[in-house]
Amino acid sequence: MNLGSMMSYSILGPFFPKEAEKKKASNTVIGMIFGCYAVTELLASLVFGKYLVHIGAKFMFVAGVFVSGGVTILFGLLDQVPEGPIFIAMCFLVRVADAISFAAAITASFSILAKAFPNNVATVLGSLEVFSGLGLVLGPPIGGFLYQSFGYEVPFICLGCIILLMVPLIMCILPNYESNPGEQSFWKLVTLPKVTVLTFVINSVSACFGFLDCTLSLFVLKKFNLPAGYVGLVFLGLALSYAISSPLFGLLSDKMPRLRKWFVVLGNFITAGCYMLLGPVPVLHIKSQLWLLVLILVINGISAGMTIIPTFPEILSCAYENGFEEGLSTLALVSGLFSAMWSVGAFMGPILGGFLYEKIGFEWAAAVQGLWALTSGLTMGLFYLLESSRRRRAKIHNTLGTEEERTALLSDEISS
Repeated sequence: MNLGSMMSYSILGPFFPKEAEKKKASNTVIGMIFGCYAVTELLASLVFGKYLVHIGAKFMFVAGVFVSGGVTILFGLLDQVPEGPIFIAMCFLVRVADAISFAAAITASFSILAKAFPNNVATVLGSLEVFSGLGLVLGPPIGGFLYQSFGYEVPFICLGCIILLMVPLIMCILPNYESNPGEQSFWKLVTLPKVTVLTFVINSVSACFGFLDCTLSLFVLKKFNLPAGYVGLVFLGLALSYAISSPLFGLLSDKMPRLRKWFVVLGNFITAGCYMLLGPVPVLHIKSQLWLLVLILVINGISAGMTIIPTFPEILSCAYENGFEEGLSTLALVSGLFSAMWSVGAFMGPILGGFLYEKIGFEWAAAVQGLWALTSGLTMGLFYLLESSRRRRAKIHNTLGTEEERTALLSDEISS
C-alpha cells in the first residue's frame, strides 16, 4: 500500500503541470491542486484518528485503499474533461478524494501495525519507509515513461488497477482488531509537552522534503544546465539513502530505546548542516558542485530517517506514561496525529520554499530551511536535558524518602 500510494502521489510531477496548462490552468492553480492534498490529509487524519475505533481499523484500511485506487483511475480520465473551470474543479475534487482515502489507509495501517507488533513499532515502520522511498523514486520515471509511450491516461489507469488488486488480498490477510472507544482526545495528547516538541520535529522533517520538491529541480537546471531527464537522478540519492537507512534506525530504536532521543536530536543537527551546504550558503565561500550536492542529499536522506523513525514510538511511549490506555484507540490517536503533523510540514515546506526561492535565491532559502531543523533539534535537546534533570531529582527525592522511612523504622524497633 505504501509503495502504491507513494507512486500515486509522485507520479504527477513529470507531466501533469504541462497537461494542466493545456487546459487553461495557471501556475498558481496548479500549485493549489498539489497543495490541497496536504491540507485535506491533515484534516482527514485527525478525524480518522479520532473515530477509527468506531469505524473499525480493517474496514478503514480496506476502504481507503479501494477509494485510492478508484480516484487514481479517475485522475487519468481528466484529460477528457472540458478545459477551464470544469477541469480545475474536477482536479480539486479528485485530489481531495485521493487525500482523504490515503489519510484513512495510512492512519489505519499505522494503528494495525503498532497493534500487531507492539514491541517492534519502530522496526516495522522503518521497514515500511523502504517502500515509501521506492514509491517516491519509481513514480516519476515510470509515470514519465508510460506517459511518453502511451499518453496521459495509461499511467494512472495502470497504477489504479494495481492498487485495486490489493483490496481482496488485504481482506484475506489482515486480522480484525476490535477495541472499545477511549476517553482520551487529540487535545490532551498534543498538549503533552514532549508530544508538542516531537510534532515540531515531524513538521520540520516534512517541510524539508517539501522544500526540495518545489525548489531543487529549478536550482539544478539553472546551476548545472542538466537535461530535464537527469534531474530525477539527483533526487535518487535522497530517496534511496532514506529508504535504506530507515529500517536500521527502526531496529536500533526498538532494541535500544535510550538511543531514540540521540537519534532525534543528532538527526536534526545533521539535517541543518546539510541545508547549509546544499547551496552552499554564500558566507561559507564553498563553490557549488554537482557531486557535493548529491553527497549532501545522500547524507540528508540518512539524517531524515534518523530523525523521523523514532518519533512515532516516542509519542506512543509518552502517551502511555501519561495515562493513555494501551489499546487501539490510543494507537489511532497517535497515528492520526503523526499523519496530520506530517501534512502540515508538507503544506508549509513548498509554500515557504517557493516564496524564499523567489526572494533570496536557493542558497539562502535552503539555509533558512536549515534553521528550522536546527531550531527543532535545539528545542528537542533542551527538552531532553530538562526531562533528564527532573527525573534525576525525583529519583534522589525518592531515595532520600526511602532512607528516612528506614531510619524511622529502625528507631522504632530500637526504642521498643
